[in-house]
Amino acid sequence: QVLLVESGGGLVQPGGSLRLSCAPSGRTFSGYAMGWFRQAPRKERAFVAAISWGGGSTYYADSVKGRFTISRDNAKNTVYLQMNSLKPEDTAVYYCAANPGRISVAKDDYDYWGQGTQVTVSS
Repeated sequence: QVLLVESGGGLVQPGGSLRLSCAPSGRTFSGYAMGWFRQAPRKERAFVAAISWGGGSTYYADSVKGRFTISRDNAKNTVYLQMNSLKPEDTAVYYCAANPGRISVAKDDYDYWGQGTQVTVSS
């Protein structure tokens, strides 16, 4: 397995913003699509957003469209998730993942995962 390290999580009030980062190590993931998933307490791990290798294609879960933005900087080997207008229902552990193929919402299409970073949205 290749190490993926997420950062940027924390506690934020409803309506606030956070920016998550994912920094893969051990390899550059050339040609891989990248995705973000999240897992809330007592829930299955769910798709959030994905981006193609070149960054030209993105896809979002309906629950985050218009609020979250996925991006990548391949020169820095880093993937980002900008989260705005956060809601309590966004509270979850957020995971970065690498997909050897095209953009996908399926967990099984992603070969490498980080340890996750906690995002808590509460007043």
